Amino acid sequence: MARRLTSFLFAAALWPVAVQAQDQISVVATTGMIADAARVVGGEIVSVQALMGPGVDPHSYRQTRSDIVAAARADVVLWHGLYLEAQMEEFLLELGEAGTAVPVAEALPPENLIASDTYADQFDPHVWMDPTLWQDVVVQVAATLSDVAPDHAELFEANAEAYSAEIASLIAYSDEVLSTVPEAARVLVTAHDAFNYFGAAYGFEVVGIQGISTESEAGLQRIGELVDLLVEREIAAVFVESSVSDRNIRALIEGAAAQGHEVVIGGELYSDAMGPDGTYEGTWIGMIDHNVTTIARALGGDAPEGGMQGALATN
Repeated sequence: MARRLTSFLFAAALWPVAVQAQDQISVVATTGMIADAARVVGGEIVSVQALMGPGVDPHSYRQTRSDIVAAARADVVLWHGLYLEAQMEEFLLELGEAGTAVPVAEALPPENLIASDTYADQFDPHVWMDPTLWQDVVVQVAATLSDVAPDHAELFEANAEAYSAEIASLIAYSDEVLSTVPEAARVLVTAHDAFNYFGAAYGFEVVGIQGISTESEAGLQRIGELVDLLVEREIAAVFVESSVSDRNIRALIEGAAAQGHEVVIGGELYSDAMGPDGTYEGTWIGMIDHNVTTIARALGGDAPEGGMQGALATN
């Protein structure tokens, strides 16, 4: 299969060595988070296509035939790495051999990463949950675009610096509102372990029903252990995720209810994918703003309903 893919890639398109100053750069990004960074940094110089849209789980996503064509014809492919795109990794590595395909999160120093409990010699890939780490990924996106189109390097650097200032505002907002959550309530229970970097950054204990990858299964024993945790710790709220089935979360709620403890769904969080296209939550900053605001409000903290910029969708 790998050889057939390689043959198809070379038949589909020839990879450019460099992009002329007057041309728009064609960028293919695997996730919405990376695509958003590329659009902000690249501005009008780039045309960006994300392979995975809202609600798509990157751990289990497999490339389609149209993805192969788009990637082969792009000037640059930006992928996450750190085994996030587990089912696509062989294909993406082939692209790297054939042309410009860069795993942007793998530029992060290993000492800044959290080791995976599931896969030996792997790291937790969910680095976008810590805005400070994501700032460094944005720098790598800018560097990669500059390598492809060096005539626009100054513009990319300026856009990245301006975006970094926005991220700094997000960090300040997150620090402020999450600090208002009572310490005893700083337990974040979600469908899978996508929030470990969030927990490390803001002092929350993070409990995922499934492991780092949604490919892992949550057994009855795991569900039972977490039901006991909810009851013993008097945890009042748990969270569903937009890209993961809510089946296991609802099993927790039902199990706690059977023991006389009421648990509610504190809200839906964006974990492995952003919100709907064309919305504030459909940007990375909006995604994190939504998560921070939702978590703070559900766990007893003080946060404005509309979030940092008053732009969050409200009921």
